[in-house]
Amino acid sequence: MAKNSVAQIQKDEQKIIKELLKNANKSINEVAKTCNFSRQKVWRIIKTLEKNNTIWGYTAVVDEEKLEKKGYVILIKRTNKPVDKQVLDSIISRYMEEKADEIGINIRSSIYTNGIYDFMICIEADSIKNAKKFCENLTRNFSGFIQELHLLDKMFSIKKSGLKNPNVNNLRELFDL
Repeated sequence: MAKNSVAQIQKDEQKIIKELLKNANKSINEVAKTCNFSRQKVWRIIKTLEKNNTIWGYTAVVDEEKLEKKGYVILIKRTNKPVDKQVLDSIISRYMEEKADEIGINIRSSIYTNGIYDFMICIEADSIKNAKKFCENLTRNFSGFIQELHLLDKMFSIKKSGLKNPNVNNLRELFDL
């Protein structure tokens, strides 16, 4: 049997990734059936993708309101001061995640960006008070490195983690239509 070309392997990987992005909870058998692959082929490709960190986790997409939480986005613009080793080590070690846990904050995403803002952090909190407390901790712990910090109250998720919100029609209520 001839070996698959690199292009074909990448195409097969993309097909499997697309299915996992729709629902990472699908069984290997379900993915194999949808992709028209053998179970063994799907298992082998998934294991390879996990080993090389193309896939580096699986998560559930949740409705914060049903958990009595609220979503917030923090936008951070840093100063021109060069980041020193201690600050970088603090970011890499996820020190702020420990601080977040202490005040009931769940960090959903932390993203280094290029543009007007340098970082975007998506969090869940039980109150705006705790979200602000987390922002104060960020400002204190990274004093001299943060030029601007904006806390945004997330009103409604239309799409989250690539999935359309099943309650998307509730968006009409926000616009009184």
